Amino acid sequence: MAAAKIREEIEVPEGVELKLSGKAIEVSGPKGKLARNFDVPGIEMRMEGKKILIEISSTRRKHRAALGMVRARLVNMFKGVTTGFTYKLRVVYSHFPITIKIEGKRALIQNFLGERAPRMAKIVGGVNVEVKGEEIIVQGIDRDEVGQTAFNIEQATFIRHRDPRVFQDGCYIVGRA
Repeated sequence: MAAAKIREEIEVPEGVELKLSGKAIEVSGPKGKLARNFDVPGIEMRMEGKKILIEISSTRRKHRAALGMVRARLVNMFKGVTTGFTYKLRVVYSHFPITIKIEGKRALIQNFLGERAPRMAKIVGGVNVEVKGEEIIVQGIDRDEVGQTAFNIEQATFIRHRDPRVFQDGCYIVGRA
């Protein structure tokens, strides 16, 4: 008896170029180029015209989840090279005015709760961070890098050993697109 196969077809959007070699995929579009190696056991990928076919030979839950992960990553890569990803953070303070400065690959958060030493957040990969008054805008084509950078900025202002209902100062993610 032949083993059941699960198969996914993903349409490649207009304006997106895709190169597939084995399990390595390179996607390029108007915003830039992304490459990723999907070294997932049991998954086979191939191109058929303007579609990419992903097959897995097992119907086990773990393998179906891996197939869904590969599909989601590919769709995110397509969206990233066509429109990009944006996270918005809001700077909140009650007494000590917080200032944010971008220096190279890190964000400096100064005067947080009156602290003398600035807190630092790492900017990951090719992400662009822009500060406009009380708003921080994080933009890029790789969803993982944009999300990680926004989280790093939010986590740098996490307050320990104080009541979070009273001390609400910090940088918080308020929107994503």
